[in-house]
Amino acid sequence: MKVAIVKYNAGNICSVINALRRIGVQPLLTDSPEALQEADCVIFPGQGEASNTMAHLRENGLVQLILGLHCPVLGICIGQQLLCAHSEEGNTPCLGVFEHTVRRFPASSAGQRVKIPQIGWNTIEALQSPLFSGIANGDFVYFVHSYYVPDCAEAIARTSYGGVTYASALRRGNFYATQFHPEKSGDVGLRILHNFIHLCHD
Repeated sequence: MKVAIVKYNAGNICSVINALRRIGVQPLLTDSPEALQEADCVIFPGQGEASNTMAHLRENGLVQLILGLHCPVLGICIGQQLLCAHSEEGNTPCLGVFEHTVRRFPASSAGQRVKIPQIGWNTIEALQSPLFSGIANGDFVYFVHSYYVPDCAEAIARTSYGGVTYASALRRGNFYATQFHPEKSGDVGLRILHNFIHLCHD
């Protein structure tokens, strides 16, 4: 089983590597087109700013490479947002796997100020994928984000924050994505990563 992590200018990649090792997976961190194309599954993680990150992907020839992958792909956090068509962060055109615009949380809702970014634990609901095998509606996972993907048909999990219910996980074809960080979400997150690796065997 070859598990590759896309190497690019995004933070938090070491946490993903360590989480995968805890479930018995030794991933390869790489930006090599050959290694990514030969992988059984690819993880596209990270924390970062949309416009700078997309510029890095374009400059390093990673856009078409990611779009051309046929194995299971898991985007995490900024990885989910960049798989969408557009982000309000920096008015940034993104990869377009999911045809949605990533939006910023409103600063207030029902007259109450909303803390942005959302940092901390929140629940996932309406789970609709084998990615969440063994995970219950209402289980808690860890988030750090100011932008979100609106609820949509491709949502396989939903979360509410600041008066907004949004897609906290997506799936289209071989592309999966989570807004939350499974690598920081304790046993629940490790189970989700385990499930994703299991999908690569199917």
